[in-house]
Amino acid sequence: MNAVRDNAKDIREKLLTYLMVRRTRTEITNFFGEDLTRQKLKFPEVADPEPIFYELNDKENEIFNKTIELITKKFNYARYTPKLYYKGKLTQPEELAQKNMGKFMKILLIKRLESSFYAFKNTLHRFISSYEQFLREFKNGNVYVSKKYTYKLFEFLENDNDEAIQKLIDEDKAQRYNSKDFRPEFKERLENDLKTLREVSKLWDSINRDPKLLKFIDVLSSRPILKSNKIIIFTESKETADYVGRNLQGKFSNEVLTFYGGSSAQTREKVIENFDARARFPKDDYRILISTEVLSEGVNLHRASVVVNYDIPWNPTRLMQRTGRINRIDTPFDTIYTFNFFPTKQSNDQIKLKEAAESKIQAFIEMLGTDARLLTEGEEIKSHDLWTKLTSKKTITGEDEAIESELKYLQIIRTIRDAEPDLFERIKRLPKKARTARVHKNTSNSLLTYFRKGKLQKFYLANKGNSEELDFISAAKTLEVNKDTKRENLGKDYYLLLEENKKAFEFSTTEEVVEAKSKGGRDTATQVLRILKSNEIKHFKGFTDDDELYIRKVIKLLEEGGLPKQTTKTIIKQVSEHFKGSISPLRLLAVLKTTIAPEFFRVTIAESSAQTSGQREVILSEYLVSK
Repeated sequence: MNAVRDNAKDIREKLLTYLMVRRTRTEITNFFGEDLTRQKLKFPEVADPEPIFYELNDKENEIFNKTIELITKKFNYARYTPKLYYKGKLTQPEELAQKNMGKFMKILLIKRLESSFYAFKNTLHRFISSYEQFLREFKNGNVYVSKKYTYKLFEFLENDNDEAIQKLIDEDKAQRYNSKDFRPEFKERLENDLKTLREVSKLWDSINRDPKLLKFIDVLSSRPILKSNKIIIFTESKETADYVGRNLQGKFSNEVLTFYGGSSAQTREKVIENFDARARFPKDDYRILISTEVLSEGVNLHRASVVVNYDIPWNPTRLMQRTGRINRIDTPFDTIYTFNFFPTKQSNDQIKLKEAAESKIQAFIEMLGTDARLLTEGEEIKSHDLWTKLTSKKTITGEDEAIESELKYLQIIRTIRDAEPDLFERIKRLPKKARTARVHKNTSNSLLTYFRKGKLQKFYLANKGNSEELDFISAAKTLEVNKDTKRENLGKDYYLLLEENKKAFEFSTTEEVVEAKSKGGRDTATQVLRILKSNEIKHFKGFTDDDELYIRKVIKLLEEGGLPKQTTKTIIKQVSEHFKGSISPLRLLAVLKTTIAPEFFRVTIAESSAQTSGQREVILSEYLVSK
């Protein structure tokens, strides 16, 4: 993980900074606060996410824990991984796809259990029905397997549509195998899985209370923030959304709107009218919106000031996306709030409630083992880390306060420009190759040099025969001083250090030119070059200026290795077919224009915008004296 963080820092500072502009709200507030005030704009305060604990009684807690253990340790998911038991040969991709299918179905069960008892029971019944049907066919000598559903699976998993997954698996019977083609353990595991599913189902038959829903209704009725404001409730399960919507409708009559993937365009219009502050025709028919991930991106819902995550957003990025629907610059609210549900055992002690909730998360993650990465969508995470992220303001805003911004220095320059124009003019007129020296306590005698080539700017720090490139922030922090800082004399090794920096800059800005290598006439690029540089072509007087420019471009492409081998082979073939004797320059030009696609001559956007052409320039240097 340390290596990943270091790589990310390098990529951000040495690549992305040249390709994109990133501005966080904290940066804008800190450095452009006056501009915001003048334009009457503001970002809302983001309150720390608040946990809501739904408390399981002793019986519910025991069944909850037992269920997790059964579906992660005893259940084999054999119904969803039939090819793993096939007697024939299995390719590595097929084996991996089957293993992933089993993992995905396990994750689906875990998510449903935490989402709502209602959704979990429904999913459980579908699993049982699917197993029963599969075993009936197996006893009739048939096993149906399809490669197709594995590709569609990801789409349905993304939308948490387990009904569609199940239907896809059950109905997409693209290939039939004979039951005898599978090892005996397959039938044993299918029967054991069905037995486990029925055992889990029996456990849940005795559960008639829904502590999560009861807790939610209680906080909706008692918490002032939740009683008076518009609220967005997010869940990953369509069934949970529908279930919660129906139950809240009875308590908060005509205030509740439910929206998920299968909802109509009219319902979506109602969402916009009632929850988007930019709606053309705003209405106030609904106060509570329940939605799946379908509304977590690209829709403004900032007439609401509260987001409730009804099930745990295992991937913290989802938390940021969901809250982002109400965390808008033109929100009418000063503060926005987030609430997250966590399962826990009953207790009168708030600290023990938190500990119990964290232990539940730990149980999910530990029992899943390495498969837990699928639950958190690729991120290896400990239960405490996840708890911290889901109760952290930083996760919601997506901003890391530790990341420094160049805006600080741009604002310093802007302030000097506006408040001290004479100083700004002096700085602007500094001659190139300007140099100075000062004491710097954190380094040995060294030289920091700022170079430029076109619009490309680089900073190098030379020290004892070694030159290291610095990113902008590191260079700016090194150069930053008070106005009254005393100037020192340049060191005797100033020019040696400057030469080291120059070499490093020259090396990093020297473009490698791929030379066409001769292969005894067999290299087609070399053959085409030889033809184009021949006297017959070079001294032909019938070419227009555009023709000559075109041929020069082709020669450059060939010299830089810019044409595919297949293209040059085609040119040589055409030349061989049409020019048995002497070459016709105009006919050759026609061959080139019909064979070489125009795309090869287009300058890419990145190349044209980089504007790195021009001579290398030393802009300024500062000698850092150690004392």
